[in-house]
Amino acid sequence: MSNPIKKLAGQTAVYGLSSIVGRLLNFLLVPLYTSEYVFKDPADYGVVAELYAWVAFFMVLLTFGMETAYFKFLNDREDKKHVFNNSFLSVLLVNGAFLLIVLVFHQSLAEKMLYGDHPEYIIFLGIIVTIDAISALPLAKLRAQERAKKFAIIQLTNIGVNIGLNLFLLLIVFDKENPVQGIWFILIANILASLVKPAFLYKDFLQIVFKLDFTLVKAMLRYSFPLALAGFAFIINETLDRVLLKHLTANTFADELGREAAIKLGEAQVGIYSASYKLAMLVTIFLQAYRYAAEPFFFAESKSKDRNKTYVKVMNYFVGAVFLCFLGVSLNLDIFKYFIPNPNFWEGLKVVPILLLANVFLGIYINQSIWYKLSGQTKFGAYIAIGGAVFTITLNVIFIPIYGYIACAWVTFIVYGGQMVASYLLGQKHYPIPYNLRKFVLYSGVALFFFFVASWINIPEGWTKIIVHNLFVVLYILLIWFMEKPMKKVHT
Repeated sequence: MSNPIKKLAGQTAVYGLSSIVGRLLNFLLVPLYTSEYVFKDPADYGVVAELYAWVAFFMVLLTFGMETAYFKFLNDREDKKHVFNNSFLSVLLVNGAFLLIVLVFHQSLAEKMLYGDHPEYIIFLGIIVTIDAISALPLAKLRAQERAKKFAIIQLTNIGVNIGLNLFLLLIVFDKENPVQGIWFILIANILASLVKPAFLYKDFLQIVFKLDFTLVKAMLRYSFPLALAGFAFIINETLDRVLLKHLTANTFADELGREAAIKLGEAQVGIYSASYKLAMLVTIFLQAYRYAAEPFFFAESKSKDRNKTYVKVMNYFVGAVFLCFLGVSLNLDIFKYFIPNPNFWEGLKVVPILLLANVFLGIYINQSIWYKLSGQTKFGAYIAIGGAVFTITLNVIFIPIYGYIACAWVTFIVYGGQMVASYLLGQKHYPIPYNLRKFVLYSGVALFFFFVASWINIPEGWTKIIVHNLFVVLYILLIWFMEKPMKKVHT
C-alpha cells in the first residue's frame, strides 16, 4: 500500500511546478515593473497592484466555493459527469451575468473606484476575471482526477504566454513616457494569456449540457454558501488593505494636497506596499502549490482509520517548512531587495518580516481548516473569516490614516494570527485532531529566536552578513531534519 504522505508530497511537487515555478517567473516581472524604465513612479505600479487586488476579490466571489463543493459531491455521488456539469454550468451563468454588468456599467464603476479617466481598466478587469473564473471548474476536475501533469502544463503555458507578452510589449513596444500604456499592456497580456486555459480545456466547454439539476445545485450551494462567504471574507483580509490604503489616503490628504494629488499619493503608497508584499509571497507560493494538492488529498484520506495520524504528520512537516521560508527570506532581504531595482520602493522593506509571519499564520490556518470541511461544519469557516474581515476593515480604517501601509502589515499579522488560534480552538472542540503543539512552539520559537539574534548582530552589508545569516538558516534546517527523521519510526 502506498504511503499517503509520499503521494501528497509527490502531487504537491507537480502542482508546485506550475505554481512555484510560475509564480517565481511572475516574480521576475517585479524588477521590470518597478524599474525606472517602466514605472519610475511607485504610483503607477500602485494602479496595477490595486487592479489585481480587485481581480483576486472577484475571483473568489464569482467561483462562490463551487470548487470545494465539486470535490465534496464528487466523493458522495456516483454520476461524476452530472456533478461536474451542474457545478460548471452554475459558474458559467454567474460569470456571464457579471461580465454583462461590467460592460454596461463600466463608466460608473470606474468613477467609484477612482479611475474615472480610465474606464477601460474596468473592462479589462472584468474580462480577466470572467475567463479565469469559468476555467476554475475544468481545472478542478483535473485535480480531482489527479491529472497533475496536465494541470501543470496548462498553468505553465498560461504563465509563459503572459510573461512573453509582458516582455515583448514592455521592452519593445512600450513608450516609457506614457505609463498608462504600460498598464494597458500588462492587462492585455493577462487577457491573452488567460485564454490559454479554455483553449486547453475546450472539450469541457463543448460537452456542457445547458440543463440545471436544481435539486443538486441547491444542495451544492447549501454546502458551498458558507465557504463562499468565508472566501469572500478571506479575500477581504488578503487584498482589501490595498484598496482601503488608496481610498483612505486620498480622503485623508484631499484637503491638504488637492483631490488628484491625494489620489496619486494613495496609489504610491499602494505601489510601495505591494512591491514589498511581493517579497513576502515566497511563503504564499509554497502555500498555493500545497493547497492544490492538499484539499482533494484530505478528502480522500478522511475515509482512512489512520487519518488523524496522517494529518498530524502533515502539520508537523508543514510548520517546519513555512517557518523555514520565513527565515530564508527575512534573513536575506539585503539580496531580495534588488528584485525591486528602484530605490524609491525600498522604504517598504521594513514590513516584509511582518508580512512573512502573517502568511505563515495564514498557511497554518489553511492547513487546519480541513476540520470544518471534512465535518461539513463549513459555517465555522465563515464565522472565522467574517470575524477576520470585520477586524481587517475596522483596524485599517482606524490606523491607515495615521500609519499608512505600516498599519496594513500589522493588521494582516494580527488577523491571520487570530484566525489561526480561533480555528485551532474550534477544531479541537468540534473535530479534534491531536496536533503536536510542542513542535509548533519549538519550530516557531527557534525561527523567531534566530531572526531576532541575526537582526541584532550589527554586521555591515556584504558577504560576511550573508554567510552569518544563512548559517542560522542551515541550523534551522538541521533542527527540522533531526526532529522529523524519527517520524519514519514513530507516529507523531
